[in-house]
Amino acid sequence: MDNPNRQAVDSGIMNNTKDEKKNKLPIPPLLEDKNPEEGKAEFDLNVQYGKKEFIEGQETETLGYNGDYLGPIIRVDKGDDVKINVANTLDEPTTVHWHGLEVPGEMDGGPHQVVDPKSSWQPYFTIDQPAATLWYHPHLLHKTGEQVYKGLAGLFYIEDEKSKELNIPKEHGVNDIPLVVQDKRFTQDGQIPYELGMRDVMDGFKGDTVLVNGAIAPELDVKSEVVRLRLLNGSNARAYDFNFSDNLAFYQIASDGGFLENSIEMHEVSLAPAERAEILVDFSDYNIGDKVVLRDGSYEVMTITITEESDSSSSIPEELVDIVQYDRDDVVTTRDFVMSGMGPMVAINGKQMDMDRIDEYLNLNELEEWVVTNESAGMGMMSGETPHPLHVHGVQFQVIERNGGEPPLNEQGWKDTVMVESGEEVRLLVKFKQKGLFMYHCHILEHEDAGMMGQFLVE
Repeated sequence: MDNPNRQAVDSGIMNNTKDEKKNKLPIPPLLEDKNPEEGKAEFDLNVQYGKKEFIEGQETETLGYNGDYLGPIIRVDKGDDVKINVANTLDEPTTVHWHGLEVPGEMDGGPHQVVDPKSSWQPYFTIDQPAATLWYHPHLLHKTGEQVYKGLAGLFYIEDEKSKELNIPKEHGVNDIPLVVQDKRFTQDGQIPYELGMRDVMDGFKGDTVLVNGAIAPELDVKSEVVRLRLLNGSNARAYDFNFSDNLAFYQIASDGGFLENSIEMHEVSLAPAERAEILVDFSDYNIGDKVVLRDGSYEVMTITITEESDSSSSIPEELVDIVQYDRDDVVTTRDFVMSGMGPMVAINGKQMDMDRIDEYLNLNELEEWVVTNESAGMGMMSGETPHPLHVHGVQFQVIERNGGEPPLNEQGWKDTVMVESGEEVRLLVKFKQKGLFMYHCHILEHEDAGMMGQFLVE
């Protein structure tokens, strides 16, 4: 991590890990389903103010869903009819966007579905996509960055027949571990004010301290068995290069929109803001007391301690699911999306977000090829290289080309967010199965808030 305060942060982390009892990894709870009927699910989600001690003895003002910080995990099954009762107890408007869910436009929770202060919203939709680790967060025009940064984010799991059949860890919080990774910038008194300097406006807001599930340098206790980690890059702007301290190999089994066809052996996985990866890590050869550190580059994010022997015999499955690949010959329309500029001048196809303008019109169930390029480099002295992760609402797409070649294996599953570095060209195959008005935008939240977003109507 490019961190000017690295020494101070690292020493702080060492201090924080001394008292192990106080620094266990918090595990977000599963949200209670209020509807006992098979095939139906109903959840209550309250958007609220909170106070949390990230640093011992210092109370930080935060936002959260059903608690002080972050939110519970919403878990549903494919085929479920889902209703969510969103209550906004804040003094300001918000929205709740179901990131990665394929739902009708009016249920998407984008900037048009505003939930006013002290009011509620009851979105409902049917789950019609494969098992996946998705998430939810605000999407209020010009305010997304601040509300996410203050703590509004939570995971959303879909399960299906295949995920239930696979021989992979499934015990929540024991060997199936959610990891929401974010970075923060704390003041002397432990606050996290969202105050943007020039560098933040240009590159996005990056902190100097990494949190996992709201804890600084936490410890996770596991048994000597295969463990499933569900990684979400929940940061506003920072990308991560996750690896383990002893160069331990792991296996990626899922990307944004669900399982890959085969598990992929890796030593590092890079996640842009909003991207997810599920990985399996085999600790069966480790002894009680052994420790492995999850890192971002060389920055220590979380310590994993083997505390118990396991009699579990779970292995790493090689084959996971069959993904039906789109056929490029079926493409009806090709569209170009040029991401450019920086700071307040960011744009897509030379335009900034206008709530009253529809940028693209699409037909339901028609296959399209989207050519996404990043031309932000070479914009003058200030520019440098500005990456832009593109997120498309209401769809899971397939990446078919990266810079004229085949994309990496772990990008060949279902995706809803794709990193496009300066000078890169990425080609996607996209087919929308839900009608309505949706967004496409850079998921560096400061760029999104500055107008790096467009709208498309699916009819």
